[in-house]
Amino acid sequence: MSSTPIPSAVKPDYLKDRVAVVTGGTGGIGQAICERFEREGAIVYAADVTAAGDSQAGTYMPLDVTAEASVDTLFDHIENEHGLMHILVNAAGIEIEKTIEDTTLDEWNRVMSVNCTGMFLTSRRAVKLMRAAGTGSIINFGSYDGFIADPMLAAYCASKGAVHALTRAMACDHGPEGIRVNAVCPGYVDTPMLQSFFGHSGDIDSLKQAVNDIHPIRRYGQPQDIANMVNWLAGDEARYASGQLWVVDGGLSAQVQQMNL
Repeated sequence: MSSTPIPSAVKPDYLKDRVAVVTGGTGGIGQAICERFEREGAIVYAADVTAAGDSQAGTYMPLDVTAEASVDTLFDHIENEHGLMHILVNAAGIEIEKTIEDTTLDEWNRVMSVNCTGMFLTSRRAVKLMRAAGTGSIINFGSYDGFIADPMLAAYCASKGAVHALTRAMACDHGPEGIRVNAVCPGYVDTPMLQSFFGHSGDIDSLKQAVNDIHPIRRYGQPQDIANMVNWLAGDEARYASGQLWVVDGGLSAQVQQMNL
């Protein structure tokens, strides 16, 4: 894996004093985003169903994105504390490794609820607070699986396709209010979800090497790689970027053919 240093900042205090909420903020990518935002001077709320412990960046807030009451509690707190907000990152997400034939209706609804409905609930509240700020950036988490499909991820792929469409619609609706909406679409990233995938193999080291080798840059991503893109989209240097699906996958989906893993 490459040892190329990860840039520490776009510029000092890139997000100084901006109020940011990161759903899924205690997960691998979510935590990296919170850490980056804090370094850039933002006031960060890491919202998730469970706390990460002493190493967590930002202020932890309990959140079940599938429950409207839980979402309202979080955003009522933000409104009471600040009266506005500037950044929402919808990073909460789950996957189920099944075909549609093997997926139960409850499992299907759970994936859609976390990956899509939760995004709708949080964004709906955030828009009001961003309107009060006169500006805002909503960054949704799509996936390269919203463009092409990995096997055994039917519900997940469908949910990410919905995220991509919702992102474009929100960008059109709220752009006139100064609110930009984009989606970051990661490929393979070193998270607990990916480690679970590796764990299904009898030869983990060989599978990890195979995953590296199918990428043109010969490595899969780290959470900081995604946090870098999110950080840029959150701030003013991305002021002309909206309604776009930003694929961050090391060139994986640029290829004509890919190896079956």
